[in-house]
Amino acid sequence: MDERTKLLDELRIDRKAERDAGSVQSGSHPSRLLGTLIAVLLVALLVTVGLYWRWQVTREARIASGSASGTTASAAPSAVGTASSTAAPVSGASLLDASGYVVARRQATVSATVPGRVVEVLIDEGTKVTSGQVIARLDDQPYRLALEQVKSQALAARAQLSAAQVAYDNAQPIYERNQKQRTAGFLSAQDFDNAKAAFDAARTALEVQRSAVAVADAGVAAAQRNLTDTVIRAPFTGIVTYKGAQPGEIVSPAAAGGGYTRTGIGTIVDMDSLEVEVDVSENFITRVHPGQSATVRLNAYPDWDIPASVIAVIPTADRSKATVKVRVGFKTRDARILPEMGARVAFQGAPA
Repeated sequence: MDERTKLLDELRIDRKAERDAGSVQSGSHPSRLLGTLIAVLLVALLVTVGLYWRWQVTREARIASGSASGTTASAAPSAVGTASSTAAPVSGASLLDASGYVVARRQATVSATVPGRVVEVLIDEGTKVTSGQVIARLDDQPYRLALEQVKSQALAARAQLSAAQVAYDNAQPIYERNQKQRTAGFLSAQDFDNAKAAFDAARTALEVQRSAVAVADAGVAAAQRNLTDTVIRAPFTGIVTYKGAQPGEIVSPAAAGGGYTRTGIGTIVDMDSLEVEVDVSENFITRVHPGQSATVRLNAYPDWDIPASVIAVIPTADRSKATVKVRVGFKTRDARILPEMGARVAFQGAPA
């Protein structure tokens, strides 16, 4: 019986030993996993650094190649935005590409030449106006009163002029008669001098009153002009892009900012004066000349090729950006072309 029991004990599996072994293995597993993860990250980092270094070397080689062949140039940001120019082979579709913005050569912020309170505004953003059209009115009551005042002063000046004219007309024949008597020896020198002084005073008073009438007339004309300027008109035909005043506000052309005083009624843009301004790298400015054909593509309509031509190459360079500004005009007008739109210009043809 003891032998059998002993044999059975030898065949029995010790579960406690297995559990202890499992605990030891599970305790060492996280350390191995962490080490493996670190190794993988280090390998990935080394591969990334190697690829970046190879890309940088390739990029520098391409830039050096492009500078040597004269096919690519980048222009610094322009005054109206970031602009770049790219030179293409002469045999391609365009000789040079440049980006810029649509600008209006003719636009104005319309204001009254006299200060006053706005009583009526007849425009809004998007309104089309014609030259001479009334766009706003100011309160004209103060200017009407001022006009009546200077008119009264002008009437008084004319009445004084009439009195001075009468005095002169009366003094002139007396002086002429006294002059004849003095020549004939019938009038003393003292009496003649008194008559001459009276005549000179009458003549001077007449000249003074004539000047006073001229000043009064100028005052009437100025007051009349101020009254006329309370009606604000469009200086040219265009589109209103900004409405700056509302009825009840005070407008003044000499306002220094702050408070509630406006300096203008609104901004009008002549849509027929729209063009594109681009900055071209001075390295490629010899490829652009006035009258050169070009094609404009607006960022808003990338599939629309707009025929254009170079208006002028501004004869000065920007030393900080090494660029020259070029004006490009549209050959056709379209309502879709708006100020400040981004545009790309493709210059065509051979350089001048």
